Amino acid sequence: MKRSDFPSQGRRRWHGLLQGTAVLSAAGLLAFGTWRAAADDAAAKPNQADPQVKAPAQKAEEVKEVRPAQVSPSSGRIDLEIQQELPLPAEQAAAGMTLPEGFKATLAAAEPEIRQPIAMAIDDRGRLWVAECYSYPVWSSKGRDRILIFEDTDGDGRLDKRKVFWDQGNYLSGLEVGFGGVWVCCAPNLLFIPDADGDDVPDGEPQIVLDGWSNQGVHNVVNGLAWGPDGWLYGLNGITAPSKVGKPGTPEDKRVALNCSVWRYHPTRETFEVVAHGTTNPWGLDWDDYGQAFITNCVISHLFHVVPGAHFQRMFGDDLNPYAYGLMPACCDHLHWGGGKWTDSRGGQGAHSIAGGGHAHSGAMIYLGDNWPESYRNSILMGNIHGKRLNRDLLERSGSGYIARHAADFMLSNDQWFRGLDFQVGPDGGMWLIDWSDTGECHERDAHGAHHDSGRIFKVTYGTPQPATGLPLSKANDAELVRRQLHQNDWHVRTARRLLQERAAAGADMTEAARQLRAMFHEQPDVRRKLRALWTLYAIGQADRDFLAEQLNHESDQVRLWAVRLLVDRAPLADALPKLADLPADEVLPSAAVLKRFAELAANDPSAQVRLELASALQRLPLEQRWPIAEALVAHEQDADDPNLPLMIWYGVEPLVPANKARALKLVAACKIPLVRQHIARRAVAQ
Repeated sequence: MKRSDFPSQGRRRWHGLLQGTAVLSAAGLLAFGTWRAAADDAAAKPNQADPQVKAPAQKAEEVKEVRPAQVSPSSGRIDLEIQQELPLPAEQAAAGMTLPEGFKATLAAAEPEIRQPIAMAIDDRGRLWVAECYSYPVWSSKGRDRILIFEDTDGDGRLDKRKVFWDQGNYLSGLEVGFGGVWVCCAPNLLFIPDADGDDVPDGEPQIVLDGWSNQGVHNVVNGLAWGPDGWLYGLNGITAPSKVGKPGTPEDKRVALNCSVWRYHPTRETFEVVAHGTTNPWGLDWDDYGQAFITNCVISHLFHVVPGAHFQRMFGDDLNPYAYGLMPACCDHLHWGGGKWTDSRGGQGAHSIAGGGHAHSGAMIYLGDNWPESYRNSILMGNIHGKRLNRDLLERSGSGYIARHAADFMLSNDQWFRGLDFQVGPDGGMWLIDWSDTGECHERDAHGAHHDSGRIFKVTYGTPQPATGLPLSKANDAELVRRQLHQNDWHVRTARRLLQERAAAGADMTEAARQLRAMFHEQPDVRRKLRALWTLYAIGQADRDFLAEQLNHESDQVRLWAVRLLVDRAPLADALPKLADLPADEVLPSAAVLKRFAELAANDPSAQVRLELASALQRLPLEQRWPIAEALVAHEQDADDPNLPLMIWYGVEPLVPANKARALKLVAACKIPLVRQHIARRAVAQ
């Protein structure tokens, strides 16, 4: 008897009983299924990450097996091996979560007030904007997906006020607030819904900012909107959603091609670029205290350090650049499943539970709040779909980048229907967590497999958090928003920076704010606070080239590397709109003096992280300007075994080879990094 032989309601129960330990219908939006893996397992290529891998041995003190007690659901705890036809009652689900000592989870909202929450954002009042996705898994040109606004009016952790902002979404998969409205992912479009007066009613019809994202990816669609420290809006896209993105009306041959990738869009300059290619289906993005971005992923390794211009390992298929030759690995030294074939981790039991629960991940939150213990700061949490929990990794600097090491799982839900898709720190330092609340084999192919009637929002705090003061931040003056750059809770830092950027974009006089930020940059001893001042100065247009060029000599390598990045920020990568050739060179490219200093840093800077930033910058420069920097970078023999630098240098050097083979052969003779030498030789003879 086939599943399709049942009527929809019967199929739903049958599916829940037989597949209760598998991953949700909407986690299909996050993990990639067996239907494609079977075709690709037989033909692993150098550009692919092997999906059948061994889990590295874990130190006993690093990973502890946590098994929920086998007791009845009425106690608030349930063994994950017990089949569960319905989600736990919402209050019981909150009470039954296993958390570290001192933490507690409380229910903030549940069905029928919230159903199928897939993404969220937090506005300057501390309110939650939550996207409900009813479309999955059947795309159509019209839909009824909604954006809801929730508010905790009395600070008790309950979202007691709710309103519908918009109810016409189709395949709604991401949202972010800012610049007088809401930015929305609805494949094939990136939309902007204006609400300039802030009355929570759209001022008009959604505006199509960009289009061309595939609507056929089913689980691998455009998602993950978030503001970066550089003032750009970032997003993600999956491997089965090959897209050609551009402004409406852009000819096909002028559009930007992408599939699995990280991308960004500038809200005022209206420029778009792919920041990094590769992975499988990234569905989580966040930044650490130093402004370094990380994405979470499925099937292959789960965490990647985002370097602009990177080409990462993929689940299958070739990179869009046929001359990439090699792809960069993940930054984690472990798996969150027990190794072997990735499809075996579904259910999250046994060895897979010990390792972390499974291969499919959603959401990313680097804790930078002020409610949890300091030991959690700069560690990253991610939802483990098969494991029905939140994993936690520790981020450690290593060479030019990071190593993510396995920490004990932060939370076990003890509810088979738990699907934690997004989680963010709020104004009081507590974590808001949305739960899609569904079950079923991943990658549903028809609407009957998706459960549209449940959804939850939880709040996780340590002890009793102190109420946030001074909200809404939009009512604060510029001086107060500048002071928020010193706040221990990065929600205040990020929100205040965006508000200052909005005011600058609207034409406000930022002279005094800039003076205060420069004083903060020079006077603060903590480099993390210096960086906050630097990012905000740049976002409001007050970090000019001369100021940034001065920082190339700063004593902190973190400031130096950000000076490099911001000095080339307006010069696009190869996969961008508009192209470098279409922009005024004197406005987007570094001066001759800066380029000379780049070459000096490439030769002499002791920091591998600064050298990585210079390697990344190569891809933003005209070919002739790359040579002196590249020649200096390839002379560092100590970088030969770095996980990032050889390939990042190569990506910047690659187009130089066919452009000037004679000089490229001289580069081979001087190069002390074997991989770069090999790739230059290979490219020189390529047709």
